[in-house]
Amino acid sequence: MSDDIFCKIIAGTFDADFVYRDDQVVVFRDIKPHAPTHLLVVPTKHMDGIGDAEEQDEALLGKLLRVAHQVAAEQGPKGGYRLIINEGEDGGKAVPHMHVHILGGKRLGPKLVGE
Repeated sequence: MSDDIFCKIIAGTFDADFVYRDDQVVVFRDIKPHAPTHLLVVPTKHMDGIGDAEEQDEALLGKLLRVAHQVAAEQGPKGGYRLIINEGEDGGKAVPHMHVHILGGKRLGPKLVGE
């Protein structure tokens, strides 16, 4: 386990508002939401990003997307949602732990977050 904030949340040493949790994936509300619904889908296995995923992680990466859809359907962004994976500093990544953002609950338009 690494020492980033998501590892601390997964370990239970930092609080989060969980909406889903199993042995491979957790989903919790973003503390600085960019939309009415802003959730983070995070693997419990530490990977800095997609580039750290190995062949044996392919099923886990697929599960992140499946869980994202399941949670989005349950949490109620009715008109659709956006999934975002930021990679690297220029890509807007703030936490060095693989994660998927779920944004919804309003019309998001063509712009990306942070434009």
